[in-house]
Amino acid sequence: RIEAALKSGQTIYGENRVQEAEERWGGRFAEWREKLILHMIGPLQTNKVKAAVALFDVIQTIDREKLVRHIVKAADEMGRCPALYIQVNIGDEPQKSGLRAGDVPAFMDYMYKEYGVTFDGLMCIPPQGEPAAPHFWRMEKLSQTLGLPSLSMGMSADYETAIAFGATHVRVGSALFGPRVYS
Repeated sequence: RIEAALKSGQTIYGENRVQEAEERWGGRFAEWREKLILHMIGPLQTNKVKAAVALFDVIQTIDREKLVRHIVKAADEMGRCPALYIQVNIGDEPQKSGLRAGDVPAFMDYMYKEYGVTFDGLMCIPPQGEPAAPHFWRMEKLSQTLGLPSLSMGMSADYETAIAFGATHVRVGSALFGPRVYS
């Protein structure tokens, strides 16, 4: 399915895990890599930052200062830095990563003052079992207030609603490639 998507002209791909992305885009589909834009959309551990900075064009899951510190160090060493999106825990769910919406402006300000880091966008996953629209509306307003050009929200089940609220990126892997098989 990935090969068919590549051949049809699909150039933007999201990955949940650094190691899987390295295997896919450094292995079987390596010849395509230069033509693609790769987004890290899964949680990023600090011990995987160097590999992520080397591979990804965008990291959508920035949720803490320690992660930014590691990214800045790796980017300085490699001479490249991916675009960075802040992950927002828009539903204030204790089991989810991300910053609370109200903490995002201060985080952005601190990251700029401390590390010179600017952000290109925001990302969220609304709570399961709740209507997505109110959460997407809050994200749209936050993104507009902060003047961020990119907004990643919406997945296979709710991407149309996300687009209606300004999403510039949607994550529709299940719709395109089928349900994920966990081994």
